[in-house]
Amino acid sequence: MTRFINPSTVAPPLGTYTHAVEVAAGARWLHIAGQVGIAPDGGVAEAFAAQAHQAWKNLIAILHEADMDVGDLVHVNHWLTNQDDFPTYAEVRAQYLGAARPAATLMIVKDLVKPGLMIEVGGVAAKMNEG
Repeated sequence: MTRFINPSTVAPPLGTYTHAVEVAAGARWLHIAGQVGIAPDGGVAEAFAAQAHQAWKNLIAILHEADMDVGDLVHVNHWLTNQDDFPTYAEVRAQYLGAARPAATLMIVKDLVKPGLMIEVGGVAAKMNEG
């Protein structure tokens, strides 16, 4: 069982996330490295929105390979290289997360590892073992 924590003694989250997530003992954990907007064929779109969609598709493909989905995310890290891209990113993120509200950290950074990349998304997921 996962418990989402937003205490009334703390200001509400500024967006679509939860302040803290508690995972019960016995869960399987998946730590997902930062995913960027590189397609499986190695291509990188020039537009921010296309890179954001690809980064989320990559992250979700990893979740699915581990028999998990976005509802199993307990924390997501987001790195953008341009503050002005945040409104677009918020829309893209909402499309992939739906009603899921993992804890989250978002940072605006100068650059990512490869020139031309504008976004990176990584996270941690947990799923209770069956049986």
